[in-house]
Amino acid sequence: MTGPLALLDSASLYFRSFYALPESMTAPDGTPVNAVRGFTDTVARILVDRRPARLVACLDADWRPKFRTDLLPSYKAHRVAEEVPEGGDVEEVPDTLTPQVPIILELLEAFGLATAEAAGYEADDVIGALAIREEKAPVEVITGDRDLFQLVRHEPTSTVVIYVGKGWNKAEILGPDELAEKYGIPAGNAGPGYADMAALRGDPSDGLPGVAGIGEKTAAKLITQFGSLQELIEASNAGDSRVPLKTRLRLTDAADYLAVAPTVVRVAADAPVEQSRPDTVPSEPADPDKVAELAERWNLGRSVERLLAALPQS
Repeated sequence: MTGPLALLDSASLYFRSFYALPESMTAPDGTPVNAVRGFTDTVARILVDRRPARLVACLDADWRPKFRTDLLPSYKAHRVAEEVPEGGDVEEVPDTLTPQVPIILELLEAFGLATAEAAGYEADDVIGALAIREEKAPVEVITGDRDLFQLVRHEPTSTVVIYVGKGWNKAEILGPDELAEKYGIPAGNAGPGYADMAALRGDPSDGLPGVAGIGEKTAAKLITQFGSLQELIEASNAGDSRVPLKTRLRLTDAADYLAVAPTVVRVAADAPVEQSRPDTVPSEPADPDKVAELAERWNLGRSVERLLAALPQS
């Protein structure tokens, strides 16, 4: 089987499955399994529709890394359920989703599908590290999170994002040209340009304030005009007439934020990724008995059957 390397933003996918499917989907003991079944069905669809030769389900070892919150304390602060002084704050997660995550991980292990994480880093960093290090196969990042648009590129290996924010049936496949058209940034610098635009624009869902008075269209225009956030800041500090006075004042007011925003927004390509097993998509489960046991215990019948049928034929 030949095909791309598929990198799954696992938490994004199972969160979306949880909210898309009813909690009336339960195991015999009454435990909701809507996220498990939705996630399993999504993996099956990925295998059937995209035919990856390799696949890694990427995980959050730390959903709110200290190196980011040290720079920007507001980063994801609104999602904290419990603060932990030494790091590792507890994320606010629906009570009925939390017990489903270990089932998903057990199922991935039983099928022989690779998982990966990096201590002290988010899944975004794991995905970024694996995508940037890939030297042979094209990469497809499957996510419902726009943050990963920054990975889109043509070279040295092609990386596209399959954005499933509206579900798999309405997935958008975004390469450099599509990203450029969608946001008005240069196709030749689409991924890094998106990251710079996102830092300028901000993102309330991640606790990124952005620069007051600069929205998405203005941010895209400025990044396109100057080439990068750093060049824009340098031009503004130098009093470049191409930067309107009002914009220069706004950038000056946000100088402290702009000094740290790129590090917070960009994926950490040097994340020390640890992978559970080789990433080749197996032609049969690693532990068929365990798959059958999990399917029966958690009432996953049809979802597991669809994933079994989606595995490549040897």
